[in-house]
Amino acid sequence: MSWQPSASINNLRERAQILKKIRGFFASRDVLEVETPLLCSTSVTAPHILSIPAFLQSGKSKIHYLQTSPEYAMKRLLAAGSGSIYQITKAFRLDEKGLLHNPEFTMLEWYRLNFNHHDLMDEMDELLQLVLNTKAAERKSYAEIFTDYLNINPHSVSVAELKKIAEQNNIQVVASITDRDTWLQLLLSHYIEPQLGKDTPCFIYDFPASQAALARLQPDNPDVASRFEVYVKGIELANGFHELQNAGEQRKRFENDRIERKTLNQPDMPIDELFLSALTHGLPDCSGVALGLDRLAMLATGSGKIEDVLSFDFERI
Repeated sequence: MSWQPSASINNLRERAQILKKIRGFFASRDVLEVETPLLCSTSVTAPHILSIPAFLQSGKSKIHYLQTSPEYAMKRLLAAGSGSIYQITKAFRLDEKGLLHNPEFTMLEWYRLNFNHHDLMDEMDELLQLVLNTKAAERKSYAEIFTDYLNINPHSVSVAELKKIAEQNNIQVVASITDRDTWLQLLLSHYIEPQLGKDTPCFIYDFPASQAALARLQPDNPDVASRFEVYVKGIELANGFHELQNAGEQRKRFENDRIERKTLNQPDMPIDELFLSALTHGLPDCSGVALGLDRLAMLATGSGKIEDVLSFDFERI
């Protein structure tokens, strides 16, 4: 183990300039910078996100968690009347280490009142042009992407057909997968994603309702969620939603997550009742997005791995 930083000093200087540009970008739009706690009394129920517990002693032992995202706390601020807000913060996820992952990472997250997900894509496109000097992004729906690259309709294709397509494209899966969303995600991440955003950023929008997470469903097409992702040079950079405001629907999704976690033999995660109380009080109409700032810095500096833009990666702490 070396005491030296994992990133070069030049890369750290470039990273500092990126942060300066981001803060200037939001200041010019009168978006308030906020800070929320890194420690949470509970964490996300999402089945494929593993939280890092923190054991605190305060009279009696209680497990807290390092946040995986500031989303719930920021939405509590929105419900309290903050107006449009952004945050640059640390987030933490267990068992995430690789070229694009570090257990501790930096996230840029922002919420814009009275924006739908297309409005937010417009704003993110402007931010990417400022930081990465990119051309205007291209946009394709989730259905269009799968039609263009694999000639299938992702909203109706069968599991058997998806398995066959994966095999044809040399995606070998040992586990028995029976749900369509997992197959779609495998094809997206292993076959389609590396081809996206080579010349200009690529937004994919209108995901299946079964992948809505915290996005609202579209009233005229309830099979589709108002969600988007953006890719640059084959890297998934951000995930955004036209935010769900219905507390009852959100609770139902959380309960379904907990059932799936049990099926996957993952630890149960209590629902964040403070967050649901904020939704019940009333979340204003808004859209929000979380962007991996370390990945943005990688792209800006031409780095090949996340440790090249971190002062000290996980192996040096």
